Amino acid sequence: MLTATTLALLCLFAFLAGLIDAVVGGGGLIQLPALLVLLPGVPVPTLLGTGKVSSLLGTVAALRRYAGQVPLRWRAVGTAAAVAGVFSFLGARVVSKLPQELLPPLVLGLLVLIAAYTFWRKDFGSIHAPRLPASREPYYGAALGLVLGFYDGFFGPGMGSFLLFAFVGLFGYDFLTASASAKLVNAVTNLTALGYFGYTGQILWMAALPMAASNIVGSTLGAHLALRHGTGFVRVLFLLMVSAFILKLGWQVFFGG
Repeated sequence: MLTATTLALLCLFAFLAGLIDAVVGGGGLIQLPALLVLLPGVPVPTLLGTGKVSSLLGTVAALRRYAGQVPLRWRAVGTAAAVAGVFSFLGARVVSKLPQELLPPLVLGLLVLIAAYTFWRKDFGSIHAPRLPASREPYYGAALGLVLGFYDGFFGPGMGSFLLFAFVGLFGYDFLTASASAKLVNAVTNLTALGYFGYTGQILWMAALPMAASNIVGSTLGAHLALRHGTGFVRVLFLLMVSAFILKLGWQVFFGG
């Protein structure tokens, strides 16, 4: 049974997830564990579907806040979003059929490399200098969408941070532009995965809708902070969030927590 206290706690974590996700991604690592702990006994696919409602609406709210203030390179970002949407749907379909225990160690290794590279490159993401020819950006965007789109539908946590790092490291965007671009791609992947969970009836709407409202408030505030404080603020928060991911996944991988 969903009590008022449980719902209030879920909304609090949804707000925090939205705030963090709007800036650097990774809100899923706040929201999903909260769902798992506070709603024991509910099937995991239903928890994933419930979380996707909140994540989608919060991401759209953040995207609207960025719109018109951060220019996007639509050929690259749009292609990445379209391909990611298709593969996110496929990832949602196979989420219960593949050995998910293999993913945390892989994700942990990637996050350690990302954090080390970002710490080492002090100017990483501080300057917006697209390094790929415009004619090639859509192809790279398609490859990015394929890999991370499937990952988001199948596993998800850390998706926003992986997108942010890819747009900075591969495409040469600054952190603010990369954050806005990641929001567009993430909105599409959330939408298509949610379509699958909704079609199969795996959404707990009594929790999903209040959480979505809280996530929207957090996302709007997070996007405002990113726009106000610029790329340096996003870079610092990105490093903090990736470090938190590493600690959480490291504990899970080595201690089974």
